[in-house]
Amino acid sequence: MTSYRSSEQELLDLPRQDTETEIDLGTLWRGIRRQLPWILLTAAILALGVYFWSRLQPPVYEASSSLITTGNGNGNVGSLGGTLVTAPPLPEGALQEALQGPVVLGEVIRRVRTDTRLAPEVRSELADDLQKELRQRKVTTIDLASRLDMGGNGIYTITAQGPTAQAATLLTDITTEALLNWDKGRALSNVERAESGLRAQMTEIDRQLNSGSVSGLERQTLIAARATVERNLAQAAIQAQGTAGSLERVAPAVPPLRPVSPRPLRNAVLTGLLVLLLGGGIAALRTVLDRTVRNEDDLLTFGLPTLGVIPRLRKRDIVFNGIVRAAREAGLYEAVGFLRVNLLTRLGNQPGQRVMISSTSPGEGKSSLTATLADGLSTSGQRVLIIDADLRRGTQQEVWDKYEREHSWCQLMGVGGARTFQDALRNPENVQVMQAEPNVHVLPAGPGIHDSLVLLNRLDLGELLRQWSQSYDVVLVDSPPLLALADGLVLGKHMDAVLIVAEAGQTSLQNVRQVLRRARGAELPVLGFILNKVAVSAQEAKLYGYGYAPRVKEAR
Repeated sequence: MTSYRSSEQELLDLPRQDTETEIDLGTLWRGIRRQLPWILLTAAILALGVYFWSRLQPPVYEASSSLITTGNGNGNVGSLGGTLVTAPPLPEGALQEALQGPVVLGEVIRRVRTDTRLAPEVRSELADDLQKELRQRKVTTIDLASRLDMGGNGIYTITAQGPTAQAATLLTDITTEALLNWDKGRALSNVERAESGLRAQMTEIDRQLNSGSVSGLERQTLIAARATVERNLAQAAIQAQGTAGSLERVAPAVPPLRPVSPRPLRNAVLTGLLVLLLGGGIAALRTVLDRTVRNEDDLLTFGLPTLGVIPRLRKRDIVFNGIVRAAREAGLYEAVGFLRVNLLTRLGNQPGQRVMISSTSPGEGKSSLTATLADGLSTSGQRVLIIDADLRRGTQQEVWDKYEREHSWCQLMGVGGARTFQDALRNPENVQVMQAEPNVHVLPAGPGIHDSLVLLNRLDLGELLRQWSQSYDVVLVDSPPLLALADGLVLGKHMDAVLIVAEAGQTSLQNVRQVLRRARGAELPVLGFILNKVAVSAQEAKLYGYGYAPRVKEAR
């Protein structure tokens, strides 16, 4: 038996490489590209949904007006020396608080309810929304933005929204007037306090004059003081008419020409872009966190070659045609051809060499790949025997029944005898094999059994396999997964080469590492890997040559 364990096998003794946690941009892009059709479909569906949903939403119009303020207003009315009284400058944020309070917003609500220029349903809708916002202390229908310098000079911009252009314009103007009235009321309150103080002085002077206990000189002084207070009261009344706040309107609101929302096209585009970014991010994260075998580069870290890369077949083709015929018609001819050439190059020309094909776990396609490889070897004139050594769940009989229902049997050893691998182990002198196709014979596993190790632990198992291999160029042994059962470790000791099948995107790197560790411990001649069920695009198919496979018409 020839051993193919090279010095590269020593790499398996090294500690876990840091490269297993690295991921390059090419791998990242391939991971995103695999999910790209679903990402694009989801983005398109959600974008269309948002587009039509936006078109069903009622329109919202927006109008704005501006107020100018200066920080050097004179609010001192103590001397009453001027004819114009202005309110003191507003501190930062005071106007915003006033807008959200019951004084200003309450006036806005009252005026909206009584404004006959609006339709009744519009008045009711606006007033109810504003009343709700007042209770929640979170005004969104009306917005106030400020641009002020360090001295308090600048501009306030009032923006209001409404269901119609007229409603938005009127609400903006009403809010602007309510703010101006509130600001003017601040200046008027100063004058009113001054008037109140002067009237209190007048009352006290009159009380002293009417008491009768003042002297003549004191009486004259009180009369003069009363005259001064009367003049100040008259001046305060005049100033009350000329009070002004620190705010001044720049221009009234202008009716908008078009609504600010909804914008179906903009919303759809933004939704599509957001889904693309989110989907791409999730796909990239899954690729980064993916610790499965994705491509040949992932297997290079184990120091063994990848002999073949087999693309994924459609399940529908396999169900209706069987794996062998589906592989031919789907263009796997060249893919299997590369595997065949690589395998024969390493095996050499010595006939009767035994190659075990196994995997890490069930479902990675080792049985189907064994049948496909046997079909490829037979096309090059090689006589192939397939031994289904998976005594628990053998599937080679089912694989070839899909290819041809009626099979003929030929003699492998002796006369008549066993037609399954388990029976052949019990009676190895008389064995028959099924002719699956020209140059391909199959020894099925037989019905599943649980004590398979009892049959395999024969002292003469190697000699039996050698005798059965004499009439063939290559013997392919389909073994159970190496992580599932110990059967493969027993069989592998009698093989010339062992191939490990890894399914792209499913087989974990940890499982591959564990299989190689077990194989090394049992001294199995592991030759390399076969990467199975690889999802390839049309362009990649041409690069691999899959698109040039000949069409083989089968007789049905």
